[in-house]
Amino acid sequence: MKFGLIGYPLGHSFSKTYFTAKFHDLGLTGYAYDNFPLSGIEEVLPLLHSDLTGLNVTLPYKQDIITYLNDIDREAFHIGAVNVLARTGQYSWKGFNTDASAFRESLVTWLGNCAMPMKALILGSGGAARAVSHALTGLGIHPSIVSRRGNGDYLYSQLSPGVFKDHLLIVNTTPLGMEPDIMSCPDIPYEQITSQHWLYDLVYNPGNTLFLTRGKQSGAKIKNGLEMLHLQAEHAWSIWKLYGKF
Repeated sequence: MKFGLIGYPLGHSFSKTYFTAKFHDLGLTGYAYDNFPLSGIEEVLPLLHSDLTGLNVTLPYKQDIITYLNDIDREAFHIGAVNVLARTGQYSWKGFNTDASAFRESLVTWLGNCAMPMKALILGSGGAARAVSHALTGLGIHPSIVSRRGNGDYLYSQLSPGVFKDHLLIVNTTPLGMEPDIMSCPDIPYEQITSQHWLYDLVYNPGNTLFLTRGKQSGAKIKNGLEMLHLQAEHAWSIWKLYGKF
């Protein structure tokens, strides 16, 4: 059986290594996982008409892929973004979102017995931001989107001391700081971060992004996205086993 990842670029992806090792550990011969960098979403059509069993979807296609699907899971529909595809017929595919469940599980474990923050800032407004927002809402945490395009609740220029005081959880869903551009970070007033803040970066490579490093310097609790990535991959595997019937 064949699986893969679509997105662009894909040099940062861990999925191929992760699933190749998983197939080996489970003794699954004849299973393969490949990266498919697509310069445009329309290039996905030959893949959907191939013999692939399942696909992961990453930036920048988590929203654009929806129009190519025959069906979509209810939670993914409410989120408006898809990161897992499962073949349901010869030419039919269903979309799912495992980002939300993985983030929710990872966040709850990280916070432990600490009180849940009442409000959170989500940096970015793409498909990952939609999944994080959905997960936070389900946990009773009010999310606010910060966007440079003006399609969120705040612009970066509107992040005042009062906003930071009210939002003790800050989640970066942008690719800023990801290899190889490790010296970039979201343009927020880091001097407003305190020891009361929790900073979660969906970026996992490098382990300590500039966003997290600057937050830690201010005393904030920090976490990268590696655990979430592992969780969403396992959730994807469960979906593929169900629909692939193996």
